Amino acid sequence: MPIDESRAFQPVNIAVLTISDTRGPADDRSGDLLAARIAEAGHSVADRRIVKDSVGDIVEVMAGWVERADIDCIISTGGTGVTGRDVTPEAVEALCDKIIPGFGELFRWISFQSIGTSTVQSRAIAGVAQGTYVFALPGSTGAVRDGWDQILKAQLDNRHQPCNFVELMPRLTER
Repeated sequence: MPIDESRAFQPVNIAVLTISDTRGPADDRSGDLLAARIAEAGHSVADRRIVKDSVGDIVEVMAGWVERADIDCIISTGGTGVTGRDVTPEAVEALCDKIIPGFGELFRWISFQSIGTSTVQSRAIAGVAQGTYVFALPGSTGAVRDGWDQILKAQLDNRHQPCNFVELMPRLTER
């Protein structure tokens, strides 16, 4: 889809959350990749953290970010699988006012091109929480690449046509 170069780029303030029982700052490859892609696209990494696979911990961090005026969007990586410790979708559903079903559907369609039917194990999800976008990607670097490069990079660019998530931001809290 085309980028309207006549429009001025509007950077988005994005918080990055890695959800993992095993990763730390020294080996958070997916979080590092996501933060680098965000910066390369001209956006700001407004905050970055790592939390354990716990609904309470995930919701606590995300809810804190939702309250911050300097964060427009949250992107997490990890915890979207089907094992007992994979609870990111449950946390996103508890936090969000609205779910964006098309995000997970499109992510799995894109992922299918790379990993085939294994994509059915992904529960990637997105929503809106009090006017803040929340996107939950799987924890692999390949999934982060697919999600950012093929969906979020364009949708978080206000110049993307025919429409994008950024142009909707001022209206997300309308009632």
